[in-house]
Amino acid sequence: MISWRKHYKKTLIAIGLLLSTSASFYGQDGDPKNGEKLFKANCTACHALDKQVIGPPLKGVVERVKTEGGVDKDWLHKWIKDNKALRASGDKYANEIFEKFNKTEMLQFPNLTDKDIDDILAFTTNPPAPEPPKADDKATATAGATAAPADKTTTNIVIISLLAIAGLLVWILVKLRQLVTLGQSEELAGLNETRVRSFKEMYEKFHFIGKGLLAILAILAAYGVWNWLMWIGVYKGYKPEQPIYFSHKIHAGEQKIDCQLCHSSAKYGKVSEIPSMNVCMNCHRTISEYNADHYMEPGKDKAFYDGEIQKIYAATGWDPAKQQYTGKTQPVEWTRIHNMPDFVYFNHSQHVIAGEQAIINSFNKKNPNNKIDVVCKACHGKIDTMNVVQMANDFTMGWCIECHRTTEVDMNNGYNKEYFKNLHDKLKKQYPQDGGKITVAAIGGLECGKCHY
Repeated sequence: MISWRKHYKKTLIAIGLLLSTSASFYGQDGDPKNGEKLFKANCTACHALDKQVIGPPLKGVVERVKTEGGVDKDWLHKWIKDNKALRASGDKYANEIFEKFNKTEMLQFPNLTDKDIDDILAFTTNPPAPEPPKADDKATATAGATAAPADKTTTNIVIISLLAIAGLLVWILVKLRQLVTLGQSEELAGLNETRVRSFKEMYEKFHFIGKGLLAILAILAAYGVWNWLMWIGVYKGYKPEQPIYFSHKIHAGEQKIDCQLCHSSAKYGKVSEIPSMNVCMNCHRTISEYNADHYMEPGKDKAFYDGEIQKIYAATGWDPAKQQYTGKTQPVEWTRIHNMPDFVYFNHSQHVIAGEQAIINSFNKKNPNNKIDVVCKACHGKIDTMNVVQMANDFTMGWCIECHRTTEVDMNNGYNKEYFKNLHDKLKKQYPQDGGKITVAAIGGLECGKCHY
Protein backbone atom coordinates (compact mmCIF):
# COMPACT_ATOMS: atom_id res chain seq x y z
CA MET A 1 0.00 0.00 0.00
CA ILE A 2 2.82 2.36 0.94
CA SER A 3 4.69 1.44 -2.22
CA TRP A 4 1.60 2.20 -4.36
CA ARG A 5 1.17 5.63 -2.77
CA LYS A 6 4.85 6.35 -3.25
CA HIS A 7 4.61 5.51 -6.98
CA TYR A 8 1.33 7.52 -7.23
CA LYS A 9 3.05 10.62 -5.84
CA LYS A 10 5.95 10.21 -8.25
CA THR A 11 3.49 9.83 -11.12
CA LEU A 12 1.65 13.05 -10.18
CA ILE A 13 4.95 14.93 -9.91
CA ALA A 14 6.04 13.62 -13.32
CA ILE A 15 2.71 14.60 -14.89
CA GLY A 16 2.96 18.07 -13.35
CA LEU A 17 6.49 18.54 -14.64
CA LEU A 18 5.42 17.31 -18.07
CA LEU A 19 2.48 19.73 -18.22
CA SER A 20 4.53 22.68 -17.08
CA THR A 21 7.29 21.83 -19.57
CA SER A 22 4.72 21.41 -22.33
CA ALA A 23 3.03 24.71 -21.51
CA SER A 24 6.39 26.44 -21.49
CA PHE A 25 7.41 24.78 -24.75
CA TYR A 26 4.26 25.74 -26.61
CA GLY A 27 4.69 29.38 -25.81
CA GLN A 28 2.09 29.69 -23.07
CA ASP A 29 4.50 31.33 -20.63
CA GLY A 30 4.31 34.59 -22.60
CA ASP A 31 1.72 37.34 -22.89
CA PRO A 32 -0.30 36.82 -26.11
CA LYS A 33 -1.73 40.36 -26.06
CA ASN A 34 1.69 41.98 -25.90
CA GLY A 35 2.89 39.40 -28.41
CA GLU A 36 0.20 40.55 -30.83
CA LYS A 37 1.53 44.13 -30.70
CA LEU A 38 5.10 42.95 -31.20
CA PHE A 39 4.03 40.63 -34.02
CA LYS A 40 2.31 43.48 -35.89
CA ALA A 41 5.29 45.81 -35.37
CA ASN A 42 8.05 43.36 -36.37
CA CYS A 43 6.68 40.37 -38.27
CA THR A 44 3.74 41.33 -40.52
CA ALA A 45 5.97 42.65 -43.33
CA CYS A 46 6.95 39.06 -44.15
CA HIS A 47 4.62 36.78 -42.17
CA ALA A 48 0.95 36.11 -41.50
CA LEU A 49 -0.57 33.76 -38.98
CA ASP A 50 -2.56 31.52 -41.29
CA LYS A 51 -0.96 31.77 -44.75
CA GLN A 52 2.39 32.08 -46.46
CA VAL A 53 3.50 35.56 -47.43
CA ILE A 54 7.26 36.03 -47.99
CA GLY A 55 7.90 33.67 -45.10
CA PRO A 56 5.83 30.74 -43.80
CA PRO A 57 2.67 31.08 -41.68
CA LEU A 58 3.57 31.41 -38.00
CA LYS A 59 0.51 29.98 -36.32
CA GLY A 60 1.66 26.97 -34.30
CA VAL A 61 5.30 27.57 -35.24
CA VAL A 62 6.57 26.27 -31.89
CA GLU A 63 4.96 22.89 -32.39
CA ARG A 64 5.92 22.83 -36.09
CA VAL A 65 9.65 23.31 -35.54
CA LYS A 66 9.59 20.58 -32.89
CA THR A 67 7.86 18.16 -35.28
CA GLU A 68 9.90 19.06 -38.38
CA GLY A 69 13.34 19.73 -36.94
CA GLY A 70 13.25 18.30 -33.43
CA VAL A 71 14.24 21.71 -31.97
CA ASP A 72 12.83 23.56 -29.00
CA LYS A 73 11.91 27.13 -28.16
CA ASP A 74 15.54 28.06 -27.41
CA TRP A 75 16.32 27.33 -31.06
CA LEU A 76 13.59 29.80 -32.08
CA HIS A 77 15.17 32.44 -29.84
CA LYS A 78 18.49 31.99 -31.65
CA TRP A 79 16.81 31.96 -35.08
CA ILE A 80 14.84 35.17 -34.46
CA LYS A 81 17.73 37.10 -32.91
CA ASP A 82 20.39 36.14 -35.48
CA ASN A 83 19.41 33.47 -38.00
CA LYS A 84 22.52 34.23 -40.07
CA ALA A 85 24.83 33.29 -37.23
CA LEU A 86 22.74 30.19 -36.54
CA ARG A 87 23.13 29.05 -40.15
CA ALA A 88 26.84 29.85 -40.12
CA SER A 89 27.25 27.59 -37.09
CA GLY A 90 26.21 24.65 -39.30
CA ASP A 91 22.76 24.13 -37.79
CA LYS A 92 21.11 21.59 -40.10
CA TYR A 93 17.49 22.66 -39.62
CA ALA A 94 18.31 26.37 -40.01
CA ASN A 95 19.99 25.73 -43.35
CA GLU A 96 17.11 23.48 -44.49
CA ILE A 97 14.65 26.33 -43.90
CA PHE A 98 16.93 28.77 -45.72
CA GLU A 99 17.06 26.48 -48.76
CA LYS A 100 13.31 25.75 -48.61
CA PHE A 101 12.38 29.42 -48.95
CA ASN A 102 14.66 30.19 -51.93
CA LYS A 103 17.50 31.47 -49.76
CA THR A 104 15.44 34.49 -48.72
CA GLU A 105 17.30 35.82 -45.72
CA MET A 106 15.18 36.69 -42.71
CA LEU A 107 15.77 39.97 -40.90
CA GLN A 108 17.65 39.82 -37.62
CA PHE A 109 16.03 41.07 -34.40
CA PRO A 110 18.76 41.40 -31.75
CA ASN A 111 16.70 44.19 -30.17
CA LEU A 112 13.98 41.73 -29.05
CA THR A 113 14.43 40.42 -25.52
CA ASP A 114 13.74 36.81 -24.51
CA LYS A 115 10.51 38.02 -22.92
CA ASP A 116 9.47 39.74 -26.18
CA ILE A 117 10.10 36.55 -28.17
CA ASP A 118 8.18 34.48 -25.61
CA ASP A 119 5.24 36.89 -25.96
CA ILE A 120 5.32 36.59 -29.76
CA LEU A 121 5.45 32.78 -29.59
CA ALA A 122 2.55 32.81 -27.11
CA PHE A 123 0.57 34.85 -29.61
CA THR A 124 1.36 32.50 -32.51
CA THR A 125 0.41 29.50 -30.35
CA ASN A 126 -2.82 30.87 -28.98
CA PRO A 127 -3.90 34.13 -30.68
CA PRO A 128 -6.49 36.14 -28.66
CA ALA A 129 -9.99 36.07 -30.12
CA PRO A 130 -10.88 39.31 -31.96
CA GLU A 131 -13.04 41.70 -30.00
CA PRO A 132 -16.66 41.90 -31.20
CA PRO A 133 -17.46 45.13 -33.09
CA LYS A 134 -19.09 47.92 -31.13
CA ALA A 135 -22.64 49.03 -31.75
CA ASP A 136 -21.39 52.22 -33.41
CA ASP A 137 -19.20 50.21 -35.80
CA LYS A 138 -22.15 48.00 -36.73
CA ALA A 139 -24.24 51.08 -37.41
CA THR A 140 -21.49 52.49 -39.65
CA ALA A 141 -21.11 49.19 -41.49
CA THR A 142 -24.85 48.97 -42.20
CA ALA A 143 -25.26 52.65 -43.06
CA GLY A 144 -24.40 52.06 -46.69
CA ALA A 145 -26.78 49.11 -46.98
CA THR A 146 -29.73 51.09 -45.60
CA ALA A 147 -28.91 54.35 -47.39
CA ALA A 148 -29.87 53.12 -50.85
CA PRO A 149 -33.41 51.83 -49.94
CA ALA A 150 -34.06 55.01 -47.96
CA ASP A 151 -33.01 57.19 -50.91
CA LYS A 152 -35.21 55.17 -53.27
CA THR A 153 -38.24 55.54 -51.02
CA THR A 154 -37.69 59.30 -50.75
CA THR A 155 -37.41 59.59 -54.55
CA ASN A 156 -40.70 57.74 -55.05
CA ILE A 157 -42.47 59.99 -52.56
CA VAL A 158 -41.18 63.12 -54.32
CA ILE A 159 -42.29 61.85 -57.77
CA ILE A 160 -45.80 60.96 -56.52
CA SER A 161 -46.12 64.37 -54.84
CA LEU A 162 -45.08 66.21 -58.03
CA LEU A 163 -47.59 64.23 -60.12
CA ALA A 164 -50.36 65.02 -57.64
CA ILE A 165 -49.50 68.75 -57.75
CA ALA A 166 -49.42 68.71 -61.57
CA GLY A 167 -52.86 67.06 -61.69
CA LEU A 168 -54.27 69.62 -59.28
CA LEU A 169 -52.92 72.51 -61.36
CA VAL A 170 -54.49 71.11 -64.55
CA TRP A 171 -57.86 70.76 -62.80
CA ILE A 172 -57.66 74.36 -61.51
CA LEU A 173 -56.84 75.69 -65.01
CA VAL A 174 -59.82 73.85 -66.54
CA LYS A 175 -62.14 75.26 -63.89
CA LEU A 176 -60.81 78.80 -64.36
CA ARG A 177 -61.36 78.56 -68.11
CA GLN A 178 -64.96 77.49 -67.54
CA LEU A 179 -65.53 80.42 -65.17
CA VAL A 180 -64.06 82.90 -67.68
CA THR A 181 -66.28 81.55 -70.47
CA LEU A 182 -69.41 81.79 -68.32
CA GLY A 183 -68.51 85.30 -67.16
CA GLN A 184 -67.97 86.84 -70.60
CA SER A 185 -70.38 89.68 -71.41
CA GLU A 186 -71.56 90.69 -74.91
CA GLU A 187 -69.26 93.74 -74.77
CA LEU A 188 -66.27 91.53 -73.97
CA ALA A 189 -67.21 89.14 -76.76
CA GLY A 190 -67.22 92.05 -79.20
CA LEU A 191 -63.76 93.13 -78.10
CA ASN A 192 -62.47 89.60 -78.65
CA GLU A 193 -63.46 89.87 -82.31
CA THR A 194 -61.09 92.81 -82.77
CA ARG A 195 -58.04 91.09 -81.18
CA VAL A 196 -54.92 90.15 -83.19
CA ARG A 197 -55.16 86.49 -84.18
CA SER A 198 -51.86 85.86 -86.03
CA PHE A 199 -48.14 86.48 -85.52
CA LYS A 200 -48.07 88.53 -88.74
CA GLU A 201 -50.73 90.90 -87.50
CA MET A 202 -48.99 91.21 -84.15
CA TYR A 203 -45.61 91.95 -85.82
CA GLU A 204 -47.17 94.63 -88.06
CA LYS A 205 -48.84 96.24 -85.05
CA PHE A 206 -45.83 96.04 -82.70
CA HIS A 207 -42.88 95.82 -85.14
CA PHE A 208 -40.65 98.26 -83.24
CA ILE A 209 -41.00 96.24 -80.04
CA GLY A 210 -40.55 93.03 -82.00
CA LYS A 211 -37.31 94.17 -83.60
CA GLY A 212 -35.96 95.21 -80.21
CA LEU A 213 -36.81 91.83 -78.69
CA LEU A 214 -35.21 89.99 -81.60
CA ALA A 215 -32.02 92.02 -81.16
CA ILE A 216 -31.91 91.19 -77.45
CA LEU A 217 -32.50 87.50 -78.17
CA ALA A 218 -29.69 87.52 -80.75
CA ILE A 219 -27.29 89.05 -78.25
CA LEU A 220 -28.26 86.53 -75.55
CA ALA A 221 -27.90 83.65 -78.02
CA ALA A 222 -24.43 84.84 -79.07
CA TYR A 223 -23.38 85.17 -75.43
CA GLY A 224 -24.73 81.67 -74.67
CA VAL A 225 -22.77 80.14 -77.56
CA TRP A 226 -19.59 81.99 -76.54
CA ASN A 227 -19.98 80.94 -72.91
CA TRP A 228 -20.54 77.32 -73.97
CA LEU A 229 -17.40 77.39 -76.12
CA MET A 230 -15.33 78.83 -73.27
CA TRP A 231 -16.24 75.90 -70.98
CA ILE A 232 -15.43 73.15 -73.44
CA GLY A 233 -12.86 70.88 -71.77
CA VAL A 234 -13.54 72.20 -68.25
CA TYR A 235 -14.47 69.22 -66.13
CA LYS A 236 -14.30 70.37 -62.52
CA GLY A 237 -15.79 67.66 -60.31
CA TYR A 238 -15.12 64.91 -62.87
CA LYS A 239 -14.53 61.63 -61.01
CA PRO A 240 -14.78 58.53 -63.21
CA GLU A 241 -14.85 54.97 -61.94
CA GLN A 242 -11.53 53.17 -62.32
CA PRO A 243 -10.91 49.49 -63.20
CA ILE A 244 -9.28 48.97 -59.78
CA TYR A 245 -10.74 50.88 -56.84
CA PHE A 246 -8.08 53.02 -55.18
CA SER A 247 -8.90 55.24 -52.20
CA HIS A 248 -6.49 58.13 -51.70
CA LYS A 249 -8.14 58.71 -48.33
CA ILE A 250 -6.98 55.29 -47.12
CA HIS A 251 -3.47 55.48 -48.61
CA ALA A 252 -2.54 59.19 -48.38
CA GLY A 253 -4.91 60.08 -45.52
CA GLU A 254 -5.15 57.12 -43.15
CA GLN A 255 -1.75 55.57 -43.91
CA LYS A 256 0.09 58.91 -44.49
CA ILE A 257 1.85 57.69 -47.65
CA ASP A 258 3.74 60.54 -49.35
CA CYS A 259 2.31 61.53 -52.77
CA GLN A 260 5.76 61.35 -54.36
CA LEU A 261 6.34 57.76 -53.25
CA CYS A 262 3.92 56.70 -56.00
CA HIS A 263 4.06 59.75 -58.29
CA SER A 264 7.85 59.94 -58.23
CA SER A 265 8.27 61.79 -61.55
CA ALA A 266 6.17 64.76 -60.38
CA LYS A 267 9.18 66.18 -58.57
CA TYR A 268 11.84 65.74 -61.25
CA GLY A 269 9.85 65.38 -64.48
CA LYS A 270 7.44 67.28 -66.69
CA VAL A 271 4.62 64.77 -66.22
CA SER A 272 3.30 63.14 -63.08
CA GLU A 273 2.94 59.61 -64.39
CA ILE A 274 0.40 56.98 -63.39
CA PRO A 275 2.27 54.61 -61.05
CA SER A 276 2.98 51.17 -62.48
CA MET A 277 1.44 48.14 -60.80
CA ASN A 278 4.91 47.18 -59.56
CA VAL A 279 4.74 50.24 -57.30
CA CYS A 280 1.54 48.85 -55.79
CA MET A 281 3.24 45.49 -55.29
CA ASN A 282 5.96 47.08 -53.15
CA CYS A 283 3.38 47.04 -50.36
CA HIS A 284 0.69 44.64 -51.54
CA ARG A 285 3.08 41.75 -51.97
CA THR A 286 2.67 41.33 -48.22
CA ILE A 287 -0.71 43.06 -47.76
CA SER A 288 -3.11 40.59 -49.33
CA GLU A 289 -6.23 41.56 -47.39
CA TYR A 290 -7.85 44.64 -45.87
CA ASN A 291 -7.59 44.67 -42.09
CA ALA A 292 -8.22 48.35 -41.28
CA ASP A 293 -11.62 47.73 -39.72
CA HIS A 294 -11.61 51.23 -38.20
CA TYR A 295 -12.28 52.75 -41.64
CA MET A 296 -14.63 51.39 -44.26
CA GLU A 297 -16.68 53.44 -46.65
CA PRO A 298 -20.47 53.20 -46.46
CA GLY A 299 -21.67 50.35 -48.67
CA LYS A 300 -18.26 48.65 -48.80
CA ASP A 301 -17.04 45.75 -46.69
CA LYS A 302 -13.84 43.75 -46.24
CA ALA A 303 -14.72 41.41 -49.10
CA PHE A 304 -14.90 44.38 -51.50
CA TYR A 305 -11.44 45.68 -50.56
CA ASP A 306 -9.93 42.17 -50.65
CA GLY A 307 -11.36 41.69 -54.15
CA GLU A 308 -9.66 44.88 -55.37
CA ILE A 309 -6.31 43.66 -54.03
CA GLN A 310 -6.82 40.44 -55.98
CA LYS A 311 -7.22 42.58 -59.14
CA ILE A 312 -3.71 43.93 -58.50
CA TYR A 313 -2.40 40.35 -58.29
CA ALA A 314 -4.18 39.45 -61.54
CA ALA A 315 -2.71 42.49 -63.31
CA THR A 316 0.86 41.76 -62.18
CA GLY A 317 0.64 37.96 -62.47
CA TRP A 318 1.35 37.40 -58.79
CA ASP A 319 0.52 34.07 -57.17
CA PRO A 320 0.06 34.79 -53.43
CA ALA A 321 0.00 31.07 -52.55
CA LYS A 322 3.37 30.33 -54.18
CA GLN A 323 4.75 33.83 -53.51
CA GLN A 324 6.05 34.19 -57.06
CA TYR A 325 5.18 35.84 -60.38
CA THR A 326 3.57 33.66 -63.04
CA GLY A 327 4.45 35.92 -65.97
CA LYS A 328 0.78 36.18 -66.98
CA THR A 329 0.04 39.90 -66.71
CA GLN A 330 -3.04 41.92 -67.64
CA PRO A 331 -3.06 45.60 -68.67
CA VAL A 332 -5.03 48.00 -66.48
CA GLU A 333 -6.97 50.58 -68.50
CA TRP A 334 -7.02 53.57 -66.13
CA THR A 335 -9.32 56.48 -66.97
CA ARG A 336 -7.34 59.71 -67.15
CA ILE A 337 -8.71 62.57 -65.05
CA HIS A 338 -6.28 65.49 -65.53
CA ASN A 339 -5.34 66.02 -69.16
CA MET A 340 -3.73 69.24 -70.40
CA PRO A 341 -4.41 70.22 -74.05
CA ASP A 342 -1.63 69.51 -76.55
CA PHE A 343 -0.97 73.23 -77.07
CA VAL A 344 -0.27 73.85 -73.37
CA TYR A 345 3.13 73.29 -71.77
CA PHE A 346 3.10 72.50 -68.05
CA ASN A 347 6.09 71.25 -66.09
CA HIS A 348 5.42 69.58 -62.77
CA SER A 349 8.99 69.82 -61.50
CA GLN A 350 9.05 73.59 -62.04
CA HIS A 351 6.09 73.98 -59.68
CA VAL A 352 6.92 71.19 -57.20
CA ILE A 353 10.57 72.22 -56.68
CA ALA A 354 11.08 75.86 -57.68
CA GLY A 355 7.62 77.07 -56.70
CA GLU A 356 6.80 74.74 -53.83
CA GLN A 357 7.00 77.11 -50.85
CA ALA A 358 5.79 80.14 -52.82
CA ILE A 359 2.66 78.28 -53.97
CA ILE A 360 1.92 76.94 -50.49
CA ASN A 361 2.34 80.40 -48.92
CA SER A 362 0.16 82.05 -51.56
CA PHE A 363 -2.59 79.46 -51.25
CA ASN A 364 -2.66 79.61 -47.44
CA LYS A 365 -2.76 83.41 -47.53
CA LYS A 366 -5.81 83.34 -49.81
CA ASN A 367 -7.43 80.44 -47.92
CA PRO A 368 -6.70 80.96 -44.20
CA ASN A 369 -9.45 78.51 -43.20
CA ASN A 370 -8.42 75.82 -45.67
CA LYS A 371 -4.61 75.70 -45.48
CA ILE A 372 -2.47 73.08 -47.21
CA ASP A 373 0.81 71.42 -46.22
CA VAL A 374 1.74 69.82 -49.57
CA VAL A 375 2.11 71.75 -52.82
CA CYS A 376 0.15 69.10 -54.78
CA LYS A 377 -3.05 70.13 -52.95
CA ALA A 378 -2.96 73.67 -54.41
CA CYS A 379 -4.03 72.27 -57.81
CA HIS A 380 -5.42 68.83 -57.05
CA GLY A 381 -7.33 69.70 -53.87
CA LYS A 382 -7.14 67.86 -50.56
CA ILE A 383 -6.68 64.53 -52.26
CA ASP A 384 -5.92 62.81 -48.94
CA THR A 385 -9.63 63.18 -48.10
CA MET A 386 -10.92 61.76 -51.41
CA ASN A 387 -12.01 58.17 -51.73
CA VAL A 388 -12.59 58.71 -55.45
CA VAL A 389 -10.23 61.24 -57.06
CA GLN A 390 -11.95 64.13 -58.78
CA MET A 391 -10.83 67.24 -60.67
CA ALA A 392 -10.78 69.86 -57.93
CA ASN A 393 -10.27 73.03 -60.01
CA ASP A 394 -11.16 74.50 -63.41
CA PHE A 395 -7.64 74.32 -64.90
CA THR A 396 -8.58 77.07 -67.35
CA MET A 397 -6.15 79.65 -68.72
CA GLY A 398 -7.74 82.31 -66.52
CA TRP A 399 -7.28 80.12 -63.44
CA CYS A 400 -3.55 79.72 -64.17
CA ILE A 401 -3.08 83.43 -64.91
CA GLU A 402 -4.76 84.43 -61.66
CA CYS A 403 -2.34 82.17 -59.77
CA HIS A 404 0.66 83.73 -61.56
CA ARG A 405 -0.60 87.22 -60.75
CA THR A 406 -1.05 86.57 -57.04
CA THR A 407 1.75 84.12 -56.17
CA GLU A 408 4.70 85.99 -54.72
CA VAL A 409 8.15 84.69 -55.67
CA ASP A 410 10.57 84.08 -52.83
CA MET A 411 13.39 86.41 -53.83
CA ASN A 412 15.45 85.53 -50.76
CA ASN A 413 16.18 81.88 -51.52
CA GLY A 414 19.65 81.09 -52.78
CA TYR A 415 18.75 80.53 -56.43
CA ASN A 416 16.45 83.51 -56.96
CA LYS A 417 18.66 85.86 -54.98
CA GLU A 418 21.61 85.11 -57.24
CA TYR A 419 19.71 84.72 -60.53
CA PHE A 420 17.73 87.95 -60.15
CA LYS A 421 20.57 89.87 -58.50
CA ASN A 422 20.58 92.76 -61.01
CA LEU A 423 16.86 92.52 -61.78
CA HIS A 424 15.54 92.72 -58.25
CA ASP A 425 15.67 96.49 -57.76
CA LYS A 426 14.40 97.13 -61.28
CA LEU A 427 11.35 94.92 -60.70
CA LYS A 428 10.54 96.68 -57.43
CA LYS A 429 10.45 100.01 -59.24
CA GLN A 430 8.49 98.55 -62.14
CA TYR A 431 5.79 97.08 -59.91
CA PRO A 432 5.34 99.63 -57.10
CA GLN A 433 1.60 98.88 -56.98
CA ASP A 434 2.41 95.53 -55.37
CA GLY A 435 4.35 97.18 -52.55
CA GLY A 436 7.65 95.85 -53.80
CA LYS A 437 6.38 92.27 -53.98
CA ILE A 438 7.59 90.28 -56.97
CA THR A 439 4.98 87.91 -58.35
CA VAL A 440 5.35 85.17 -60.97
CA ALA A 441 3.80 87.57 -63.50
CA ALA A 442 6.62 90.06 -62.88
CA ILE A 443 9.31 87.57 -63.91
CA GLY A 444 7.60 86.49 -67.13
CA GLY A 445 4.76 84.36 -65.86
CA LEU A 446 2.29 85.98 -68.28
CA GLU A 447 4.40 85.64 -71.41
CA CYS A 448 2.59 83.58 -74.04
CA GLY A 449 5.69 81.57 -74.87
CA LYS A 450 5.95 80.24 -71.32
CA CYS A 451 2.96 77.97 -71.81
CA HIS A 452 2.33 78.01 -75.59
CA TYR A 453 5.03 77.23 -78.07
